[in-house]
Amino acid sequence: MSVESLLQAPEGKRLEFKCNFSSPKKLLKTLVAFANSAGGKLIVGVNDDRHVVGVEAPLDQEERLCSLIADSIVPRLAPNIELTTVENKTLLLVEVFLSNLRPHYLRAEGPTNGVYVRLGSTNRQADQELIAELRRSAEGMAFDEMPMSALTADALDLQAAQAIFGERRTLNKKSLQTLKLLVPHQGHLVPTKGAILLFGKERTFHFPDAWVQCGRFIGCDKTDIFDHIELDEPLPQLVDSILLFLKKHAMRGADFSEIRRKDVWSIPLLILREAVINALVHADYSQRGAPIRIAFFDDRIEVESPGILLPGMTIEDMKAGISKIRNPVLARVFHELSLIEQWGSGVPRIFTQAKEQGLPEPELQEIGMRLRFTVRLAHSIEVAESVANVPPGPESRLESRLESRLESSLAAKVVAYLAEAPAGKAALAKRLGHKSVSGELHKQVRRLLDAGWIEMTLPDKPSSRLQRYQLTKQGRSWLASSKKEKTR
Repeated sequence: MSVESLLQAPEGKRLEFKCNFSSPKKLLKTLVAFANSAGGKLIVGVNDDRHVVGVEAPLDQEERLCSLIADSIVPRLAPNIELTTVENKTLLLVEVFLSNLRPHYLRAEGPTNGVYVRLGSTNRQADQELIAELRRSAEGMAFDEMPMSALTADALDLQAAQAIFGERRTLNKKSLQTLKLLVPHQGHLVPTKGAILLFGKERTFHFPDAWVQCGRFIGCDKTDIFDHIELDEPLPQLVDSILLFLKKHAMRGADFSEIRRKDVWSIPLLILREAVINALVHADYSQRGAPIRIAFFDDRIEVESPGILLPGMTIEDMKAGISKIRNPVLARVFHELSLIEQWGSGVPRIFTQAKEQGLPEPELQEIGMRLRFTVRLAHSIEVAESVANVPPGPESRLESRLESRLESSLAAKVVAYLAEAPAGKAALAKRLGHKSVSGELHKQVRRLLDAGWIEMTLPDKPSSRLQRYQLTKQGRSWLASSKKEKTR
């Protein structure tokens, strides 16, 4: 692309303009971010209004910039630097390529605080998880292929895994290694991180954010939530569970049975299915802070997953079908289960289907340290419209009130069960239909204890096998107030 064409393009992941060298630190951050992300071009001598102002004493400034780069960036970075003339003014064009020596950092800030990546047209300081991701990607390693050396094959729920695979494949020692669910480590077979993410008995204990939060909001922002649910199942099963939640809030028309019979929906299910699968397979599960989130608004549905694009990738690359697999173990299993057809085809298919259905073009954005896929709806769906004709389900209105109050469907169920009788975690897990006590159940019980909803029956022996949990006096009071809200 010519310099003239670049001057007409907006700033973005691979392009930035600077007026001069008055803020050398900002300029160096940009070069570091380009080298760590997807490469890019920095043009010096263009002001904020995109007017060409040129660079004074360009040869001196070129020498100054080379010295700054050599003294300030580690490992050593060697970009292409050119002088070019536009409108009889000299510009400095600095081209940086994706570096195989990443992560680069600013020497003055050190390898912990001086690493930057490119998000849209801004530079973002990388945290420790992202720095490790940059290092792995440069070394050709994948997070989900790494062994979990402290665990054995017993950490996998192979019965549930075999039920999911069905007749497609028999899971034996050989096939588990072929799928890289088990790998040799110091003379033993141990599960990979991908195996635990897919079929671990205690997945959320090892990966606290490996679950999905779905919410239906009233209106077009997050001011008021109508319904939400937390899903903690093997990753392949989450696809149907997420779509079931979306369907629950997407039905239109006068007759529920007619909608189900004709499979007429007010949301683009095929597009959303692809977006959900993309999020589950390509999420950066090394990140901490938030799970995958599905947000249903009146006018759109957002599918948001942790992790920015892999180094070398841009939004435009994804739209073109260029693919880099962040989690090859997850991708292989999803492919074997026919959840993905051809690697790299999902995102282009989304845009093609949206165009064929006359929908606004979906949006892909890197926001914070997350990737958001926004699917705009053809027609706005208000909450009252989407639920008016849905027959009552097994979940009570009381439980829905508790969900809103506790911000967790699992916590709401625990409170509802303990209102009937004290119970231990194993009994709660059985009542919930879980085969074992999940990390998420541990987490929600702790939250309820800390919030004063429940208490231990044996407070002096917190680890006793006879430990039970019961509602506190305050918890029963809160429960009673929720019941009153139900009957209003």
